[in-house]
Amino acid sequence: MLFKILSNTFFSIGNNYFALIRSAITLIVISSIILGGCSPEEPKGEERLPNFIIIFTDDLGYGDLSSFGNPIIKTPNLDRMAFEGQKWTQFYVADPVCTPSRAALMTGRYPIRNGMTSAERAVLFPDSNGGLPASEVTLAEVLKQKDYATAAVGKWHLGHLPQFLPRAQGFDYYYGIPYSNDMDMVEGSPNYSRLAEDPNFFPDLKDYNVPLIENETIIERPTDQNTITRRYTEKAVEFITANEDRPFFLYLAHSMPHIPLFANEKFVGTSKRALYGDVIEEIDWSVGQVLKALEDLNLTDNTVVMFSSDNGPWLAFRTHGGSAGPLRAGKGTTFEGGQRVPTIFWGPGYVKKGLINEMGSTLDVIKTFASIAGAQAPSDRKMDGFDLSPILRNPSATSPRSEFFYWAFGELHAARLGPWKLHIKQRQPVHYGNEIDMEHPELYNVEEDISELHDRFEERPDMVATIQQLIEVHQNDMQDALPDNLSGRIKIE
Repeated sequence: MLFKILSNTFFSIGNNYFALIRSAITLIVISSIILGGCSPEEPKGEERLPNFIIIFTDDLGYGDLSSFGNPIIKTPNLDRMAFEGQKWTQFYVADPVCTPSRAALMTGRYPIRNGMTSAERAVLFPDSNGGLPASEVTLAEVLKQKDYATAAVGKWHLGHLPQFLPRAQGFDYYYGIPYSNDMDMVEGSPNYSRLAEDPNFFPDLKDYNVPLIENETIIERPTDQNTITRRYTEKAVEFITANEDRPFFLYLAHSMPHIPLFANEKFVGTSKRALYGDVIEEIDWSVGQVLKALEDLNLTDNTVVMFSSDNGPWLAFRTHGGSAGPLRAGKGTTFEGGQRVPTIFWGPGYVKKGLINEMGSTLDVIKTFASIAGAQAPSDRKMDGFDLSPILRNPSATSPRSEFFYWAFGELHAARLGPWKLHIKQRQPVHYGNEIDMEHPELYNVEEDISELHDRFEERPDMVATIQQLIEVHQNDMQDALPDNLSGRIKIE
């Protein structure tokens, strides 16, 4: 066809020079249409930057989702994410309690580096005067390089004073409870022991004087926590809808299932796992609403959604707390149940389906999202994360993370190298517990022995020595960040 057009055109040219020029132009246009399939007047539009959503829960256990083995709690929306996206089985938070864990997610740095951990106080409280230092660079600030719209909805717990709230840390909007939902307990309220002893105990809203904040203004106190998961979800969907035409980052941090447990009346009594199951199933409903909003706005192919937890389950509260599944212990400990958390990445346009048994951490999120967005992660300070985006695109890729250090209460408790984990300190898994007297360090292969039942210290002195060397190097690297050298930084207090 093209040859025939060319022949006929040249035949008509004759000896006319100007006709030759006109014909040459005509040939170029015709050829581009036939061979290129588009008009030369149609320039290629710029590819839109991806959206990012982090859905972060509070005290959710490794064994609380059906996709991670729970036989009773129904989580169909999270199961869908795990099936269509990537389920990560060895994903860690940087600390087994709230404040330092969240600081690590936001900055990609172990919380000891910025004073967001302490032996005296594990987390920030309503009477704390500090928060995440302004000098720290958050994930929201990194994405602001690319003009992202940013919102934090839910629990913050990195400082409740105005200078520490999300809008001082790169977020355009904030709506949520600034710390844990059990704080500001009213004097004379039922003791925590009721939560541990009575699976049918329902807390009273009036017992917890927690504030609901919008930007920097308290708009409700005490917060109606029975409706808080629903309201967080509504605000999240509003933000997604309002920013459908520009790249956005949404940090949706649920206050649940931290005790006291509250759920919307539509969910109370619907789960076989009692009130705790009701709470988890409402969170799963919330996930479904977020996914539906993306689908309705045709944003699924251009959005990466991450779901995870800030630490393991608070086992001291029995049926009001979650399950670590096959993992040992829970919140407040550096056993696997305290820091290995259920994590899912989903995003049809960026995340290729797969089961990921490689190691990853919330410390890696800032570099991973920066890489996908074409932004620059901080380079003027020590970062503790890696870029996991190659694995999101190719589930058979190898993780750049081969090491992990288990910090808690301002001290290093354990280190992992490949499948091997060496404990040098331990705490009792009750509340935050006291330190356990150890006769010697304990060594576990946490891939062969996920429950940390079989100490291999005597069998593998070579591996003990190797990890001890690794710990020494790591602690030397942290010298400037240890408590005695925190001048110029805000220590948690």
